[in-house]
Amino acid sequence: MPSRAAQTLRDIFESGRPLAYVRSSEEQRIGSVLREFGMPQWAWSLTEGLRRDGGESEPNTRSPRAALDFIIAHPGPAIFHLQDFHEALRESPEIRRRLRDVYHACFDRGKFVVITSPVAYVPEELERSLITVDLRPPDTAELLSFLHSEKDTTGLSEEFLYQLARALQGLTLDEARYALRRGITAHGKLGPEALDAVLDEKRLLVNRSGVIENIAAGGELSDVGGLEGLKSWLIERGQLFKRRESLGKEIVPKGVLIMGIPGCGKSLCVKAVASHFQLPLYRVDMIEIFSGRHGKPEGAFVAACRMMEDLAPAVLWFDEIEMGITSTESSGEQGRIFAFFLTWMQEKTPGLFVAATANRIDLLPAEMIRKGRFDEVFFVDLPQEDEQLEIFRIHLRRRGIDAGAFDLTKLTQFTSGWTGAEIEQCVVSAVTKSVLAGQPLTEKDLISAAVKIVPLSRTMKEQISHIRGWAFERAVRASPQKRPGA
Repeated sequence: MPSRAAQTLRDIFESGRPLAYVRSSEEQRIGSVLREFGMPQWAWSLTEGLRRDGGESEPNTRSPRAALDFIIAHPGPAIFHLQDFHEALRESPEIRRRLRDVYHACFDRGKFVVITSPVAYVPEELERSLITVDLRPPDTAELLSFLHSEKDTTGLSEEFLYQLARALQGLTLDEARYALRRGITAHGKLGPEALDAVLDEKRLLVNRSGVIENIAAGGELSDVGGLEGLKSWLIERGQLFKRRESLGKEIVPKGVLIMGIPGCGKSLCVKAVASHFQLPLYRVDMIEIFSGRHGKPEGAFVAACRMMEDLAPAVLWFDEIEMGITSTESSGEQGRIFAFFLTWMQEKTPGLFVAATANRIDLLPAEMIRKGRFDEVFFVDLPQEDEQLEIFRIHLRRRGIDAGAFDLTKLTQFTSGWTGAEIEQCVVSAVTKSVLAGQPLTEKDLISAAVKIVPLSRTMKEQISHIRGWAFERAVRASPQKRPGA
């Protein structure tokens, strides 16, 4: 299969368009793709002038005007790659006029001009003559071709090369090369054992954006206490997601919205989802989006979503989504971000699973929670008694303590209305006390810690009641409701 970049340029040439403006900093990559078309290729830069197929510079072609004159006079079909030509377009009306002459001279003559620059600048008078393309990062096909050309990958199986290509998705070819070298440096050669080092380099490159953060996975679904309804749903959808390439787009899971009471395991569920799906987890930092450090918020948000599509397959986490994506200002920045988000959720690539969490669920607009945006909307309530016991066992086991040595049912008289976070803090406080005393943990330590905790459901009773009442008919309960006496 041809790469996405090659197919994009092929479509432009086959349509007969003589002028194309490609926004990208990957000049060498674009040059390699252009060579695939088997036509004479001329490359121009302000420092070197015009050179054919990497040969000697053509005399007197360093100025932009001379380069355009050469293209007009060239007798046969060819591709002309003009690098960083945006400055000449910006500064000179003469060059803008001459490029329009180039358009007419090249039309239907097999001559094509491709302008590349990391800066998007197309003068108004050329907008109808130029087709503008944002070149996306290499896809799997292009990365596989790149890996086959690297001497360090000689002898590696096709299966591992494909796995490596998927791991490198979202990076430029130069960045992919750096990641490979990091893997080789860490282990002496490329192989399955070097994959973690390659991914570490990718994390550094992704986190550099400032608005997207790679999050370390947080255990398995079995490490989440209770929430059996949510976990069963995620297990089923995980099976569908793994078959996404053979299923229709409407069947592939889009995402899940998990809302509910703070401290009841929503964030832990998202991390466990990424582990269960065996996918990297990324989080969009809405504070950075609105900080202004990355340009206008709506532009930064759109760029982050597009970047995530290039990083797919992955799980994308919107934490406290109600604080960053709302429709409260339909004509303001948040309103425009909200409108884009709704459309994007419908149209995004099938390889991206969106997991959103929310605490102040009454701030969520109806458009967000209606069917079709997310596959399901779950409400995480305060854990029931059997779930509390399971959470106690999980936190004791994490700290290397045998939960079977304790009668945990004695604790339930103190834990009515507790969140999972409060149960964890009870265990942490009791273990801390036992370590300071130099004694093994006892039931007395757990009970002593429990009686000192005032749960959120008591200090914020009205707010918790409001959250539960609001979600009663708007979401699916993450924990099946127990029947009386069951």
